[in-house]
Amino acid sequence: MPDEPAGKASPSDTATGQAMRRRRSSGIGAPIARSRFLIIAVAVFAGLGLAWWAATGLDLVKPIFLPSPASVATQLGKLWADGTLLTDLEASIYRISVGFLIASVLAIPIGVLIGSFRTWEAAIEPLVDFIRYMPVVAFVPLSILWAGTSDVQKFLIIFIGTFFQQVLMIMDNVKRVPADFVGLGRTLGLPDRKILTRIVVPSAMPGIWDTLRISLGWAWTWLVLAELVAATSGLGYRITVSQRYFQTNTIIGYILLLGILGLITDQVMKALGKVLFRQDSRS
Repeated sequence: MPDEPAGKASPSDTATGQAMRRRRSSGIGAPIARSRFLIIAVAVFAGLGLAWWAATGLDLVKPIFLPSPASVATQLGKLWADGTLLTDLEASIYRISVGFLIASVLAIPIGVLIGSFRTWEAAIEPLVDFIRYMPVVAFVPLSILWAGTSDVQKFLIIFIGTFFQQVLMIMDNVKRVPADFVGLGRTLGLPDRKILTRIVVPSAMPGIWDTLRISLGWAWTWLVLAELVAATSGLGYRITVSQRYFQTNTIIGYILLLGILGLITDQVMKALGKVLFRQDSRS
């Protein structure tokens, strides 16, 4: 039997190479094209929407339990037309912005401090770890007692729900900075303050940014919890009022709206992270 010509791959080699390329394109951590990513994501949402439409259109579920997409859209349109939806949006966005900003501004320096100095870690980390296991729901009546029913009470609930988690996650971000980086700063004779500001914090910032992005999702949850009790406006408040009158279309519409707002803020922070930390995303 004649030998295969030199430099020409056999059919078995070609098949093996194609199989390996397929595994590389679909295996763990394999990248995919952005267009394909968007198509898959849109297809999932479209599939869920189609299932919702079919379930309600075929009367598989009673409207009191699951209203149709058309009913939800119509109800949201009415609430937008009379200004109710806009008022609720403004109140909720204001509360989550202030509460999350206060928590983040305090959590970043404290997290950096306890992630860099073991003495401060011993003094602060066990206390923060202890408090973060306390259920935020249990603080709702106390927050009303401490701050009344004003927006301060909403800020407090958002703060309690996000601050302590942020501190520990930022501490971990700082601890992931390679020790060689800190050692280089000491070799150059930099004091601890400059090592923190010029080496540790810049190196940890991509991770800190991701921590803020993740904790912002939690803040939306705690916002709704804060508005479910002792509120006169906001998305959570409207859900509570709608529950009393069995307005399921309003409840579903506001829940979907919360998901859309959370998705938008998450994607915006992802995009900003890619712009602010281009070198880290390339690596």
